[in-house]
Amino acid sequence: MSRLKTRFEALAESGRKALIPFITAGDPNPDFTVPMLHALVAAGADVIEVGVPFSDPMADGPVIQRASERALEHNMGMSSVLALVTEFRKKDQLTPIVLMGYLNPIEIMGYEAFANTAQRAEVDGVLTVDLPPEEAEECVALLKARNIDPIFLLAPNSPPERIRKIDAVGSGYLYYVSLKGVTGAGHLDMEDVKRKLAEIRENTDLPIGVGFGIKDAETAKTISALADGVVVGSAFIKKIEENLDNVEKVKAEIIALTKSMRQAMDS
Repeated sequence: MSRLKTRFEALAESGRKALIPFITAGDPNPDFTVPMLHALVAAGADVIEVGVPFSDPMADGPVIQRASERALEHNMGMSSVLALVTEFRKKDQLTPIVLMGYLNPIEIMGYEAFANTAQRAEVDGVLTVDLPPEEAEECVALLKARNIDPIFLLAPNSPPERIRKIDAVGSGYLYYVSLKGVTGAGHLDMEDVKRKLAEIRENTDLPIGVGFGIKDAETAKTISALADGVVVGSAFIKKIEENLDNVEKVKAEIIALTKSMRQAMDS
């Protein structure tokens, strides 16, 4: 059984929802990432999405785009990201780690080489933003053979047949993009999210994580009442961007935000 399945089942049994922070590997520098991952876990994270830096992150807004740029200045490629996950695993064998990024870095490494290296690093899931299920057969087969969950996105306009197709291919959880737009954009319409999640649940038994537009403890709490997981990215990356010259302040503010979301979600 995968770490993701184990984690979501344990959370469901305890009546809690997954807090899923996102940070870009290597931002603001490579030495920051692994200690921050451990700090996120200590502050209440259940699953962590680790962003793979890419030069053309088309689904991301300016905040995460700039995070990729800062990481790329430190030559953070796929191999470097997997090395950081390997380092994280030396002290944490329980927290699921999901790589989130784009297809190009995987294709450069090669599907099989990537799957093998990700397995050795003990990656639990891979979310490739620009890999639709229609083109994912080879990659999905290689990942699933190594007990790595392929995770796919659902959009506000995904029809039931699309939801069922993604349910058949994906595993771990489904990532519902709650806004039409890029990461960090707009404001959530909770009634729209509620209606769409009800439709998604009619077509899948997988846990549903909701991301895009979750900025604070209040929105995290509201979404957690509807979904199985709350994905938060830009709100954390902004803390890094606002304090690039003070890493300890960054860490403290991210920990505080994580704890406030965890407390709100559990209340």
